[in-house]
Amino acid sequence: MSGWNATEIRVAGTGHVFIAPKNTDLAVPDAPLAADWKDLGYTTNDGIKFTKKDKLDPVDVWQSSAAVRFLQSDRDLTVKFQLMQINADTLPFFMGDGQHPLTPTDGVLRYDISASPTPVEFALAVQFTDGASVNRFYIPRAVVTETDEVQFAKTAPVKLGVTINAIASDAVPSLPLASWMAK
Repeated sequence: MSGWNATEIRVAGTGHVFIAPKNTDLAVPDAPLAADWKDLGYTTNDGIKFTKKDKLDPVDVWQSSAAVRFLQSDRDLTVKFQLMQINADTLPFFMGDGQHPLTPTDGVLRYDISASPTPVEFALAVQFTDGASVNRFYIPRAVVTETDEVQFAKTAPVKLGVTINAIASDAVPSLPLASWMAK
């Protein structure tokens, strides 16, 4: 709606990051998530960063100094955040290799880093609440494309920083690249 409406201002005060098998459906904002969705736990106070970059190529013509049209040649949709918990869900997610599921044995959490990893595709949901408003950002098919440097320091928590890219749907019928729902 056009005009001034303060109820349409969103502040992502607190939220959660969830993952599920790729193409897992996401319920409307105020409905509970299905059992397939795993909460990845605490993230840093920086929150979640979402970036959409479109590449538009100009169509130049002899008769004009300015472009007469633009063609979209690329769309890059990324989500970045830093996980604060290290467990059987977050460590394999950060490492990006689904060929080595992690299960704690006798209280020991061990993850062996593969020399030949296979990228894992998943669905991603970010949910935040602002008063009575529940907002969900959903990517049906995504992959971790970059990880941040991990620092082991005396006076700071270990952080697992990831960059996630949305991938075009391979589901039938086709799903959107991403959805943002608010209620």
